[in-house]
Amino acid sequence: MKAELHSLRWAALFALALVLGAMGSSRADDVSAWDADSRSAIRLIAGTISNSGAAAPLRAGIELRLDSGWKTYWRYAGDSGLPPKFDFNDSENVKSATVLWPAPRRFPDGAGGNSIGYPGNVIFPVHIVAEDPAKPVLLRVKASYGVCEKICVPAAGKVELMLTSGPASEEASLAAAEARVPKPVALGAGGTLTIRGAHREVVRPGQARVIVDVTAPAGMNIDLFAEGPAPQWSLPLPEPVDNGPDGVRRFAFAVDGVPPGSRIEGALLKLTLVAEGEAIEVTTHLD
Repeated sequence: MKAELHSLRWAALFALALVLGAMGSSRADDVSAWDADSRSAIRLIAGTISNSGAAAPLRAGIELRLDSGWKTYWRYAGDSGLPPKFDFNDSENVKSATVLWPAPRRFPDGAGGNSIGYPGNVIFPVHIVAEDPAKPVLLRVKASYGVCEKICVPAAGKVELMLTSGPASEEASLAAAEARVPKPVALGAGGTLTIRGAHREVVRPGQARVIVDVTAPAGMNIDLFAEGPAPQWSLPLPEPVDNGPDGVRRFAFAVDGVPPGSRIEGALLKLTLVAEGEAIEVTTHLD
């Protein structure tokens, strides 16, 4: 009898230890562990995945957590900074992984210019297409990114997460990040915001600028970012100039940062117009 009581007592203690261990772990199965340094941390989160079919891409997010006062960068960092790079090559059963970029903000870079990015925590949504939709996807990401306070330093992390069907604990956060991604629209199209046109203007012999006409409700704070057709382009940040007719608001930037051997005339530009709560993106050839 004593032996049986002893065994039962140990079995109960073992079961209690398992319960307490599970309670002590705050990480759900649909988020990865944080890979952290002294200023920032990175992890993967899963979105809600249905098992109704293979048509829709799988959804995940790369979450960056920054210390108070630190910033990180957009896909084009502006006058200075290090754009994030994400490598998915070590993933399993992944045909493609597309990173989406929430609308960024402009902020001083401390050297007289401006950078483009995120002053605080950010989630980069990722849409994944599986090689075989009937098999699980193991998402592995190697990330390199810059973080900036008074100084800017490089950072890196490695995270992985198995994507499985079912509801996700971070679905609301991921959906909010997806809602912040600029909506692709055609030139002149849109709703509250429109990008009506972009053309080159000669200021004086040997000096030109690009004028971009946009529309937005009166009094709405807006900002505009311009990217060239390849990462080697480093166009200046557009600045507001005198408004045009019929409520048109204008931005301009100097023809600068064009790689040797390339021409601004006819170049394929990507223009991103950002307002509070809304953003659009237009890809167009320069007139």
